[in-house]
Amino acid sequence: MSIIQAIILAIIEGITEFLPVSSTGHMILASAMMKIQDEEFAKTFEIVIQLGAILAVLFLYIKRFLAGINIYLKLFVAFLPTGIIGLLAYKTIKHYLFNPYTVSVSLIAGGVVLILLDKWSEEKKSSYAKVEDISFSGAFKIGLIQCLSMIPGVSRAAATIFGGIFSGLNRVQAAEFSFLLAIPTMVAASGKDLWEAKETITFENIQLLLIGSGISFLVALIAIKAFVAFLTKYGFKHFGYYRIAIGVLFLWYAVFIGIAG
Repeated sequence: MSIIQAIILAIIEGITEFLPVSSTGHMILASAMMKIQDEEFAKTFEIVIQLGAILAVLFLYIKRFLAGINIYLKLFVAFLPTGIIGLLAYKTIKHYLFNPYTVSVSLIAGGVVLILLDKWSEEKKSSYAKVEDISFSGAFKIGLIQCLSMIPGVSRAAATIFGGIFSGLNRVQAAEFSFLLAIPTMVAASGKDLWEAKETITFENIQLLLIGSGISFLVALIAIKAFVAFLTKYGFKHFGYYRIAIGVLFLWYAVFIGIAG
């Protein structure tokens, strides 16, 4: 992987991590299009640079974490299902499902769900005054639905936002809970992947990981603020249309160009 390729992937990560469009899916597709040779390191890179985006959440929402222990308990409960299932099944999922075909189909299916979610949530009022007030059962439901995001292309953000609205949050609250839940989920995924790949990480690879994480942090700062503003004004449907369009485009690429190449 070259520095230019690392920068491109990091920008994609920063823009898409907190949008309901699947950052991992976009990076898998981008890696395939750029024909990155070291596929194993590329998979690790795609996961580890999420740590940069995590720092953006901490930077923007630090007051939430200083307000008390309540939010930590709710996030722990929401993280449990993903943590357990991820520990048991993630290596198998990464081996068999991290490919352009799975991503493309997942993007299209998720796009349809987002369009339906937009109609369902348009007038929905929150059952809670603020995100931290969500019940423990509601937090657990979000965690269960987040497990679907282990399939590349589904989108962790889309799954948790859907789960948040299903559990009584409004659109913006569901997005904010999704941001916060990303921290334990992505730290665990990145840490596990780094540990398993430690023997194959070279000094050059470490440089690429640091560059990628730094860029994803800066881009994610902008993307998070822009997403909340866009969501408040326009809802989810445009993300659904985008997912369907990009999914069809990449499925066509994978079938007719990717194989031939």
